[in-house]
Amino acid sequence: MTSSSGFSLAARLRAGETVFSGWCGLASPLVAEVIAREGFSAVTIDGQHGLWDAASTVAAIAGIRHGGAAPIVRVALNDFGGVSRALDWGAEGIIMPMINTPEDARRFVAAAKFPPTGERSWGPHRATMLGGMADQKAYLREANDLTVTLAMIETREALDNMDAIAAVPGIDMLFVGPSDLSIALSHGNIVDPHASEVEAALDHIVAAANKAGKLAGIYCVNAERALACAKRGFRFHAVGSDLGFLRAGIAPQVKALKN
Repeated sequence: MTSSSGFSLAARLRAGETVFSGWCGLASPLVAEVIAREGFSAVTIDGQHGLWDAASTVAAIAGIRHGGAAPIVRVALNDFGGVSRALDWGAEGIIMPMINTPEDARRFVAAAKFPPTGERSWGPHRATMLGGMADQKAYLREANDLTVTLAMIETREALDNMDAIAAVPGIDMLFVGPSDLSIALSHGNIVDPHASEVEAALDHIVAAANKAGKLAGIYCVNAERALACAKRGFRFHAVGSDLGFLRAGIAPQVKALKN
Protein backbone atom coordinates (compact mmCIF):
# COMPACT_ATOMS: atom_id res chain seq x y z
CA MET A 1 0.00 0.00 0.00
CA THR A 2 1.07 3.58 -0.61
CA SER A 3 0.99 6.48 1.81
CA SER A 4 0.04 9.24 -0.62
CA SER A 5 -3.50 10.18 -1.62
CA GLY A 6 -2.00 12.54 -4.20
CA PHE A 7 -1.56 9.71 -6.70
CA SER A 8 -4.95 8.33 -7.71
CA LEU A 9 -4.49 6.34 -10.94
CA ALA A 10 -2.61 3.33 -9.59
CA ALA A 11 -4.81 3.26 -6.50
CA ARG A 12 -8.00 3.21 -8.58
CA LEU A 13 -6.72 0.42 -10.79
CA ARG A 14 -5.45 -1.56 -7.81
CA ALA A 15 -8.87 -1.22 -6.19
CA GLY A 16 -10.50 -2.82 -9.23
CA GLU A 17 -12.02 0.33 -10.73
CA THR A 18 -12.50 0.82 -14.44
CA VAL A 19 -10.81 4.09 -15.37
CA PHE A 20 -11.91 6.43 -18.17
CA SER A 21 -9.50 9.09 -19.43
CA GLY A 22 -10.08 12.11 -21.63
CA TRP A 23 -7.54 12.58 -24.43
CA CYS A 24 -5.80 15.85 -25.28
CA GLY A 25 -3.78 16.71 -28.35
CA LEU A 26 -4.34 20.47 -28.66
CA ALA A 27 -1.59 21.68 -26.30
CA SER A 28 -3.99 23.68 -24.15
CA PRO A 29 -3.44 23.22 -20.41
CA LEU A 30 -6.75 24.97 -19.75
CA VAL A 31 -8.68 22.54 -21.95
CA ALA A 32 -6.97 19.62 -20.22
CA GLU A 33 -7.98 21.01 -16.84
CA VAL A 34 -11.58 21.55 -17.99
CA ILE A 35 -11.79 17.93 -19.12
CA ALA A 36 -10.57 16.87 -15.68
CA ARG A 37 -13.05 19.12 -13.91
CA GLU A 38 -15.93 17.78 -15.99
CA GLY A 39 -15.49 14.38 -14.38
CA PHE A 40 -12.90 12.20 -16.11
CA SER A 41 -10.80 10.45 -13.47
CA ALA A 42 -7.74 10.73 -15.73
CA VAL A 43 -6.65 12.91 -18.63
CA THR A 44 -4.07 11.87 -21.21
CA ILE A 45 -1.66 14.31 -22.85
CA ASP A 46 -0.72 13.04 -26.31
CA GLY A 47 2.95 13.88 -26.77
CA GLN A 48 3.28 11.56 -29.76
CA HIS A 49 0.80 12.96 -32.26
CA GLY A 50 -0.44 15.99 -30.33
CA LEU A 51 0.90 19.56 -30.36
CA TRP A 52 2.42 19.55 -26.89
CA ASP A 53 5.84 20.93 -25.98
CA ALA A 54 7.62 20.66 -22.65
CA ALA A 55 6.26 23.88 -21.16
CA SER A 56 2.63 23.18 -22.05
CA THR A 57 2.95 19.60 -20.77
CA VAL A 58 4.29 20.79 -17.42
CA ALA A 59 1.39 23.26 -17.12
CA ALA A 60 -1.22 20.70 -18.19
CA ILE A 61 -0.04 18.11 -15.68
CA ALA A 62 -0.56 20.61 -12.88
CA GLY A 63 -3.91 21.72 -14.30
CA ILE A 64 -5.18 18.15 -14.56
CA ARG A 65 -4.19 17.47 -10.98
CA HIS A 66 -5.86 20.69 -9.82
CA GLY A 67 -8.96 19.54 -11.70
CA GLY A 68 -9.07 16.39 -9.62
CA ALA A 69 -7.82 13.86 -12.19
CA ALA A 70 -4.69 11.82 -12.78
CA PRO A 71 -2.39 13.10 -15.55
CA ILE A 72 -1.10 10.56 -18.07
CA VAL A 73 1.41 11.33 -20.81
CA ARG A 74 1.90 9.47 -24.07
CA VAL A 75 5.47 10.18 -25.02
CA ALA A 76 6.84 10.33 -28.56
CA LEU A 77 8.09 7.21 -30.32
CA ASN A 78 11.30 5.92 -28.73
CA ASP A 79 11.42 8.90 -26.35
CA PHE A 80 12.68 6.92 -23.39
CA GLY A 81 14.26 10.06 -21.96
CA GLY A 82 10.86 11.73 -22.02
CA VAL A 83 9.43 8.99 -19.82
CA SER A 84 11.32 9.96 -16.70
CA ARG A 85 10.92 13.69 -17.44
CA ALA A 86 7.12 13.37 -17.59
CA LEU A 87 7.13 11.38 -14.35
CA ASP A 88 9.36 14.00 -12.73
CA TRP A 89 6.81 16.65 -13.80
CA GLY A 90 4.01 14.76 -12.04
CA ALA A 91 2.52 12.35 -14.57
CA GLU A 92 0.97 9.31 -12.91
CA GLY A 93 1.03 7.12 -16.00
CA ILE A 94 3.14 6.86 -19.15
CA ILE A 95 1.98 5.45 -22.47
CA MET A 96 4.87 4.30 -24.65
CA PRO A 97 4.12 3.72 -28.37
CA MET A 98 5.22 0.72 -30.40
CA ILE A 99 6.32 -1.70 -27.71
CA ASN A 100 6.93 -4.60 -30.09
CA THR A 101 9.35 -6.83 -28.20
CA PRO A 102 10.25 -7.69 -24.61
CA GLU A 103 13.47 -5.73 -25.19
CA ASP A 104 11.37 -2.62 -25.96
CA ALA A 105 9.39 -3.29 -22.78
CA ARG A 106 12.54 -3.57 -20.70
CA ARG A 107 13.85 -0.27 -22.07
CA PHE A 108 10.53 1.33 -21.14
CA VAL A 109 10.66 -0.06 -17.62
CA ALA A 110 14.26 1.05 -17.23
CA ALA A 111 13.21 4.65 -17.84
CA ALA A 112 9.99 4.53 -15.83
CA LYS A 113 10.84 2.58 -12.68
CA PHE A 114 13.47 3.11 -9.99
CA PRO A 115 15.90 0.33 -9.05
CA PRO A 116 15.74 -2.54 -8.55
CA THR A 117 12.94 -2.82 -11.15
CA GLY A 118 14.32 -0.17 -13.52
CA GLU A 119 16.98 2.50 -13.86
CA ARG A 120 15.04 5.74 -13.51
CA SER A 121 17.27 8.56 -12.30
CA TRP A 122 16.37 10.91 -9.47
CA GLY A 123 14.66 14.27 -9.92
CA PRO A 124 10.91 14.08 -9.05
CA HIS A 125 10.74 17.39 -7.20
CA ARG A 126 7.70 18.70 -9.10
CA ALA A 127 5.98 15.31 -8.85
CA THR A 128 6.37 15.14 -5.08
CA MET A 129 5.17 18.74 -4.75
CA LEU A 130 2.03 18.12 -6.79
CA GLY A 131 1.45 14.77 -5.11
CA GLY A 132 1.78 16.17 -1.62
CA MET A 133 4.73 13.96 -0.70
CA ALA A 134 7.21 16.05 1.25
CA ASP A 135 9.19 12.97 2.22
CA GLN A 136 11.48 12.24 -0.73
CA LYS A 137 12.45 8.89 0.78
CA ALA A 138 8.78 7.87 0.79
CA TYR A 139 8.47 8.73 -2.88
CA LEU A 140 11.53 6.68 -3.75
CA ARG A 141 10.15 3.77 -1.76
CA GLU A 142 6.67 3.94 -3.29
CA ALA A 143 7.10 5.47 -6.75
CA ASN A 144 7.20 2.18 -8.65
CA ASP A 145 3.74 1.39 -7.28
CA LEU A 146 2.44 4.95 -7.67
CA THR A 147 3.16 5.23 -11.41
CA VAL A 148 1.64 3.14 -14.20
CA THR A 149 3.39 1.95 -17.34
CA LEU A 150 1.18 1.37 -20.39
CA ALA A 151 2.87 -0.52 -23.23
CA MET A 152 1.18 0.07 -26.58
CA ILE A 153 0.24 -2.98 -28.63
CA GLU A 154 -0.26 -1.82 -32.22
CA THR A 155 1.66 -4.10 -34.60
CA ARG A 156 1.77 -7.74 -35.71
CA GLU A 157 5.10 -8.11 -33.97
CA ALA A 158 3.63 -6.86 -30.71
CA LEU A 159 0.78 -9.35 -30.97
CA ASP A 160 3.25 -12.16 -31.56
CA ASN A 161 5.21 -11.07 -28.47
CA MET A 162 2.30 -10.19 -26.17
CA ASP A 163 2.96 -12.85 -23.57
CA ALA A 164 6.64 -11.96 -23.35
CA ILE A 165 5.91 -8.22 -23.18
CA ALA A 166 3.28 -8.65 -20.48
CA ALA A 167 5.65 -10.84 -18.46
CA VAL A 168 8.31 -8.11 -18.18
CA PRO A 169 8.49 -6.93 -14.54
CA GLY A 170 7.48 -3.28 -14.34
CA ILE A 171 5.03 -3.35 -17.26
CA ASP A 172 1.66 -2.63 -15.69
CA MET A 173 -0.67 -2.60 -18.68
CA LEU A 174 -1.03 -3.61 -22.32
CA PHE A 175 -2.64 -0.64 -24.10
CA VAL A 176 -4.20 -1.19 -27.52
CA GLY A 177 -3.72 1.37 -30.29
CA PRO A 178 -6.58 0.12 -32.51
CA SER A 179 -6.05 2.40 -35.49
CA ASP A 180 -2.38 1.50 -35.91
CA LEU A 181 -3.22 -2.13 -35.22
CA SER A 182 -5.77 -2.08 -38.04
CA ILE A 183 -3.16 -0.67 -40.42
CA ALA A 184 -0.69 -3.37 -39.42
CA LEU A 185 -3.16 -6.22 -39.64
CA SER A 186 -4.45 -5.09 -43.04
CA HIS A 187 -0.92 -4.69 -44.45
CA GLY A 188 -1.50 -0.96 -44.78
CA ASN A 189 -4.80 -1.20 -46.62
CA ILE A 190 -7.16 0.36 -44.08
CA VAL A 191 -7.33 2.44 -40.94
CA ASP A 192 -10.36 1.18 -39.04
CA PRO A 193 -10.18 0.78 -35.25
CA HIS A 194 -13.25 -1.45 -35.39
CA ALA A 195 -12.00 -3.75 -38.16
CA SER A 196 -12.79 -7.43 -37.77
CA GLU A 197 -9.09 -8.26 -37.42
CA VAL A 198 -8.79 -5.80 -34.55
CA GLU A 199 -11.92 -7.12 -32.89
CA ALA A 200 -10.52 -10.65 -33.08
CA ALA A 201 -7.26 -9.53 -31.43
CA LEU A 202 -8.84 -7.72 -28.48
CA ASP A 203 -9.84 -10.78 -26.48
CA HIS A 204 -6.35 -12.25 -26.98
CA ILE A 205 -4.81 -9.04 -25.61
CA VAL A 206 -7.02 -9.10 -22.53
CA ALA A 207 -6.19 -12.77 -22.02
CA ALA A 208 -2.44 -12.10 -22.26
CA ALA A 209 -2.69 -9.31 -19.70
CA ASN A 210 -4.74 -11.43 -17.32
CA LYS A 211 -2.35 -14.36 -17.68
CA ALA A 212 0.54 -12.14 -16.57
CA GLY A 213 -1.44 -10.53 -13.76
CA LYS A 214 -1.41 -7.21 -15.62
CA LEU A 215 -4.15 -4.89 -16.92
CA ALA A 216 -5.50 -4.17 -20.39
CA GLY A 217 -6.38 -0.74 -21.79
CA ILE A 218 -7.56 0.64 -25.11
CA TYR A 219 -8.18 3.89 -26.99
CA CYS A 220 -11.90 4.33 -27.75
CA VAL A 221 -13.49 6.79 -30.12
CA ASN A 222 -16.43 7.47 -27.81
CA ALA A 223 -18.17 6.49 -24.57
CA GLU A 224 -20.28 3.80 -26.23
CA ARG A 225 -17.17 2.01 -27.44
CA ALA A 226 -15.50 2.39 -24.04
CA LEU A 227 -18.43 0.81 -22.22
CA ALA A 228 -18.45 -2.08 -24.68
CA CYS A 229 -14.73 -2.65 -24.19
CA ALA A 230 -15.14 -2.54 -20.41
CA LYS A 231 -17.50 -5.52 -20.71
CA ARG A 232 -14.74 -7.39 -22.55
CA GLY A 233 -12.31 -6.96 -19.67
CA PHE A 234 -10.48 -3.72 -20.43
CA ARG A 235 -9.85 -1.70 -17.29
CA PHE A 236 -8.49 1.56 -18.73
CA HIS A 237 -10.09 3.48 -21.59
CA ALA A 238 -8.87 6.63 -23.30
CA VAL A 239 -12.07 8.18 -24.64
CA GLY A 240 -12.50 10.59 -27.55
CA SER A 241 -10.30 13.67 -27.84
CA ASP A 242 -10.35 17.36 -27.02
CA LEU A 243 -10.68 18.18 -30.72
CA GLY A 244 -13.57 15.74 -31.06
CA PHE A 245 -15.29 17.20 -27.99
CA LEU A 246 -14.87 20.70 -29.43
CA ARG A 247 -16.29 19.73 -32.80
CA ALA A 248 -19.21 17.90 -31.18
CA GLY A 249 -20.08 21.02 -29.20
CA ILE A 250 -19.81 23.35 -32.19
CA ALA A 251 -21.70 21.23 -34.73
CA PRO A 252 -25.24 21.48 -33.27
CA GLN A 253 -24.85 25.22 -32.71
CA VAL A 254 -23.85 25.83 -36.31
CA LYS A 255 -26.62 23.54 -37.53
CA ALA A 256 -29.19 25.46 -35.50
CA LEU A 257 -27.95 28.77 -36.86
CA LYS A 258 -28.15 27.53 -40.45
CA ASN A 259 -31.64 26.19 -39.96
